[in-house]
Amino acid sequence: MVNWVVNHWFSVLFLVAWLGLNVFLFVHAFLSFEKATKYYYTRQILGSALAWARASARCLNFNSMLILLPVCRNLLSFLRGTCSFYRSTLRKQLDHNLSFHKLVGYMICLHTAIHIIAHLFNLERYSRSRQATDGSLASILSNLPHQENYSWLNPIQSPNTTVVYVTFTSIAGLTGVIITVALVLMVTSAMEFIRRSYFEVFWYTHHIFIIYFIGLGIHGLGGIVRGQTEESMAENHPHKCAEFFEKWDDPASHCKPPQFEGLPAESWKWILAPGILYIFERILRFYRSQQKVVITKVVMHPSKVLELQMHKHGFSMEVGQYIFVNCPSISNLEWHPFTLTSAPEEDFFSIHIRAVGDWTETLIRTFEKQYSPVPRIQVDGPFGTASEDVFQYEVAVLVGAGIGVTPFASILKSIWYKFQHADQNLKTQKAGHAALNFDKANDILTGLKQKTFFGRPKWDNEFSTIATAHPKSAVGVFLCGPQTLAKSLSKCCRQYSSLDPRKVQFYFNKENF
Repeated sequence: MVNWVVNHWFSVLFLVAWLGLNVFLFVHAFLSFEKATKYYYTRQILGSALAWARASARCLNFNSMLILLPVCRNLLSFLRGTCSFYRSTLRKQLDHNLSFHKLVGYMICLHTAIHIIAHLFNLERYSRSRQATDGSLASILSNLPHQENYSWLNPIQSPNTTVVYVTFTSIAGLTGVIITVALVLMVTSAMEFIRRSYFEVFWYTHHIFIIYFIGLGIHGLGGIVRGQTEESMAENHPHKCAEFFEKWDDPASHCKPPQFEGLPAESWKWILAPGILYIFERILRFYRSQQKVVITKVVMHPSKVLELQMHKHGFSMEVGQYIFVNCPSISNLEWHPFTLTSAPEEDFFSIHIRAVGDWTETLIRTFEKQYSPVPRIQVDGPFGTASEDVFQYEVAVLVGAGIGVTPFASILKSIWYKFQHADQNLKTQKAGHAALNFDKANDILTGLKQKTFFGRPKWDNEFSTIATAHPKSAVGVFLCGPQTLAKSLSKCCRQYSSLDPRKVQFYFNKENF
């Protein structure tokens, strides 16, 4: 546990800060609406449900502001390059971008649930007070007329108006339903099983986020939750006039009927800046994707693996990076990530595509047709990953499962080129494992004659051996594979790292797309 905290102190600090901000915003908003005099009369109808609704709305806005930032890949690549001047600890945090994106998504779901439940109570209390005939303060407030000279408090205009009617005819209610449906679809389609097995469903459904943000931006424009105006508070201060509500209509009374106004819309203020940043991100990616890509070589490997070697003017890459690929003849909208398998020293860039879904199977069948023209390919990227830091370690352990070996093909090729040219900047002295399971004289991905061990290693033995052989080294462990394997390797990294920072330390890195 101590080793984990030491190696992940920045992640822990960042996570604590994010959670702390959520708690602070929630508590601050809750107390503001629970105690503010401006909302005294509103609380007479809604009670504490008002504060719960507004506090969760504040946190929803905050997390909606953050949700797009981890998927601005050009921004992350820029920050990765900027952080190269600092410790690798800062760069490693960028590798957790998708994990943070998911955490923010879960937090949005939590506060959405709180917000919906609170407003269900609010609507029920609005309806009950509108139908009340007991002459209570809540009844009097609910029956303030919806006229130009009076500002209403209760959105339910008559005793016969139902909660469902208000929900689907008001701006706040209708956009709330749309936002909730969009969120449910995005979250459910992002489940691991669906994302892995039906990527197209995930891809299309996740782009409903556009509807989510538009709905969120206009959600508060209806002003369904209202507070007393400043001018009205001078004529009817709740602390002085609330107990005399039966005399508000009496001209001799010093208390006039209160007037109310809707809360100003706030959501758009939170999401405007990240929204503009994301739009620029998409414009840049669109411009880059329109640049011509020339396919120089197509190779069909066993086990339905397609290799594409390509050239693109101005394309520059580093080891372990990935690109997004689109084939307009299959779909104009679908972009799929693939790790680059070529080395930066080569005059082309390449990817290996395995048939694992409808899109990849269609792409492979298209390239298998002998007498048809080569389909047009669009490329966006490259984008950085954890594997870029592999040459910062004296000892590197590369673990790939299935098609997950592709990031390390680029690394092994680059190591070979660097040794050939006697690159003095290369720190790496030993590459541990790269599971390239192809029975060929030369490796099918790297072209090297050096073959690696087959089968599943006994990780305790492997880590123990490395720790003994390199007692004072920083060992980088890089994985492109399933989460179950990631848990095993991460555990071994913690277990076999020394408490003494001067001795062997294992640093776990996992590819995330």
